[in-house]
Amino acid sequence: MNWKTLTTKYISRHKYFTARVDKCEMPDGKIVEEYYVVELPVSACALAITEDGNVVLNRQYRHPIKETITELPGGFMDEGEEPTKAIARELLEETGYAFSSIEYVGKVAANPGVLDNYTQLFLAQGGKKVAAQSLDHNEEIDIVLVPLAEVRAMLARNEFAQALHTCCLMYAFQKLDSQ
Repeated sequence: MNWKTLTTKYISRHKYFTARVDKCEMPDGKIVEEYYVVELPVSACALAITEDGNVVLNRQYRHPIKETITELPGGFMDEGEEPTKAIARELLEETGYAFSSIEYVGKVAANPGVLDNYTQLFLAQGGKKVAAQSLDHNEEIDIVLVPLAEVRAMLARNEFAQALHTCCLMYAFQKLDSQ
């Protein structure tokens, strides 16, 4: 059922935005002259719960949608980086919190019709503030601590715009409910 890639032409090559156009052959022999693919690194995010039961959320301006939204902490993984280590690093960098427990809860593809990456989803528990934020040059992130029950209510009210983070919340809450 896989397509055969006949040719690939790169349109853009950047760490966070690599785009290409592929010419493909479908299993029935049909030729797809132009199939556009955006290549992105694998990313990770986590429902991050502190020792006292609050969730560590980020408030961050997102230029493509021109809004400041509430999100889960996370980001791109470095090439070859182990997913649990990547999310622990991202949590520490973005929030200054370290977690005693980090559990994998799933993975999702944001838009597999165009994007080639997955997002690894985690539940982090036992968070303790151990450092200041260490943000990238283009990041401005406000940390908000919200009681776990209120985060559930926010999810039910559709207050999370980031679709991948919504998936993470759903899988992490499922994990919490089964413990």
